[in-house]
Amino acid sequence: MYLQQLSFINFKNYNEAEISLAEGVNAFIGNNGAGKTNLLDAVHYLSLCKSYFNPIDSQQIKQGADFFMINGVFEKNGNKEVVACGLKRNQKKQFKRNKKDYQRLADHIGFLPLVMISPYDISIIIEGSEERRKFIDNVISQTDARYLDEVIVYNKVLANRNSLLKQIADTGRYDPELLSIFDEQLAASGTRIFEKRRAFMEAFTPIFNRHYQFISGGAEQVELAYESPLLNENFGVLLKRNTERDRIMERTTLGIHRDDLQFNIHGMAMKKFGSQGQQKSFLIALKLAQYTFLDQQKGFKPLLLLDDIFDKLDDSRVTKLMQMVSNNDFGQVLITDTSMERVQGIFNKINVNVKIFKVTEGNINA
Repeated sequence: MYLQQLSFINFKNYNEAEISLAEGVNAFIGNNGAGKTNLLDAVHYLSLCKSYFNPIDSQQIKQGADFFMINGVFEKNGNKEVVACGLKRNQKKQFKRNKKDYQRLADHIGFLPLVMISPYDISIIIEGSEERRKFIDNVISQTDARYLDEVIVYNKVLANRNSLLKQIADTGRYDPELLSIFDEQLAASGTRIFEKRRAFMEAFTPIFNRHYQFISGGAEQVELAYESPLLNENFGVLLKRNTERDRIMERTTLGIHRDDLQFNIHGMAMKKFGSQGQQKSFLIALKLAQYTFLDQQKGFKPLLLLDDIFDKLDDSRVTKLMQMVSNNDFGQVLITDTSMERVQGIFNKINVNVKIFKVTEGNINA
């Protein structure tokens, strides 16, 4: 699978742009603020129906315009697939595949699998557990159409249970039967999500370890571990035992909505003890493992988007990374950088062809 053509109108800082891409490596070179990252975000929209950086769709419309439109022509399994996304101010986002509207955006997730690596990913390491759960859910939802629906169900039941706990605290009226119903629903949905997360991590962790060792040259010992209260206890039992605590706190204090990933280097927390280069290597290994996992599950190669990733990586790690993503294990790659000389030097060194685009203030030239 690869993206043949990309066009967009009134998207972020672009009035209008249209480009044809190579099947292999494509590099977009320009100064900061020129629009390189916005271009990658347009591709992300076509794959996952949303921006990678900003959840508010209306803020993607160019200032002074009333709408944006993104169109992509893909080659997938020998077939031409035309995907379009559009939004008018104060209206519902529209998504089409081959001119046919999607009834649910969730039905498109996973059709055009994609992995994005960006400086913003540092939040996965340094921020709270929600960012790491989002990472897990993003990967699984691109391979399992029912998983996203299950997460939606769980979050609705969780909201209802939390609302009931607050109502009990406010009114003093305790309805154990209603709470028990929510417990059963939450435990059933949460257990299904947990089993899928656990199976995913069992398959994912060895892939991650292999990628990190390659990028670092085997110089560092890292650990990736899945943390969940359900690893040691039945969810229904856990909810019942914590009923009084939940009533006091007015929320559900334990469950798969508190799951986390533990990142360690040499037995210590990567968040506190990893250098910037080590943290970036860890993130890149996570994302490349995501790519390999999607490739194995889908049976074809996802798109790989690399946004400004050369900064804070030494020359050895950059060369190893580009060797890896340019070989036959990877498909189409889109890269952004500020230095023409750096990109040309890297790919000349490893003898790989790259199609270069110059990006200047919302204009793209091959």
